[in-house]
Amino acid sequence: MKPLQVLAAGSLRHVWPAIVSAFQQDYPAGIETQFGPAGLLRQRIEQKEACDLFVSASTVHPQALLQAGLAQQAALFCHNFLCLSVRRDRVDPAAGWLDLLRHTDLRVATSTPGCDPCGDYAWQLLDRIEQQDATLGKQLKLRARMLVGGRDSPPVPPGKLASAWLIQSGQTDIFIGYRSYAHLLQPADGIITVLIPEEWQTHADYGYAVCQPEGNKLAERLGSSEGQAIFVKAGFTAIEKQGPGIPAP
Repeated sequence: MKPLQVLAAGSLRHVWPAIVSAFQQDYPAGIETQFGPAGLLRQRIEQKEACDLFVSASTVHPQALLQAGLAQQAALFCHNFLCLSVRRDRVDPAAGWLDLLRHTDLRVATSTPGCDPCGDYAWQLLDRIEQQDATLGKQLKLRARMLVGGRDSPPVPPGKLASAWLIQSGQTDIFIGYRSYAHLLQPADGIITVLIPEEWQTHADYGYAVCQPEGNKLAERLGSSEGQAIFVKAGFTAIEKQGPGIPAP
């Protein structure tokens, strides 16, 4: 009997130990998980790397594996949203999120689109801003630097959040990232979290792909009431009860 092989999005790293702890009784040989940007993990599966269950920060990548015949099923299992992580000593904490992005002296960073879904969602936000304010949107696209999650991006140091590391190391002043990280930032980090209103949000839809039958049971557990409670406690948003398969947008 072999351990279950899981490839999981890096943004699940802080919640995954609780998932494994809750459901490891289903896998006596254990659950081995490797984390990384979901787009790059998908490429590894396409290159025939062993994987029983792929857990992605986007439904696009599991669906692509399903269509390519490299997965047996795919489904949505939770949601996430975006927020701004901002260097505290550079800004007025009372400033609104758009006011902060308008400050041209504040550097803005995102993850890398295509490789990391967080980057895709961040740039969808920039597209939405451009639709409402063409000048600001175009300026932000010129200013925003893609600093993590790419093929050649330096790895985030172990135990560090990408947003905190980028800001504390002086690489940026604002990072557009996942809201699920907000509760992990401590006051001593020198970083504040600024929420983005619902009407501007891009839903980050997390999906899985069962690549081998061994992954079925854990995949089912992710959508169970116990699994959903674990995700909500970690800052994600639960899904409503649904049948198998990723719904069309």
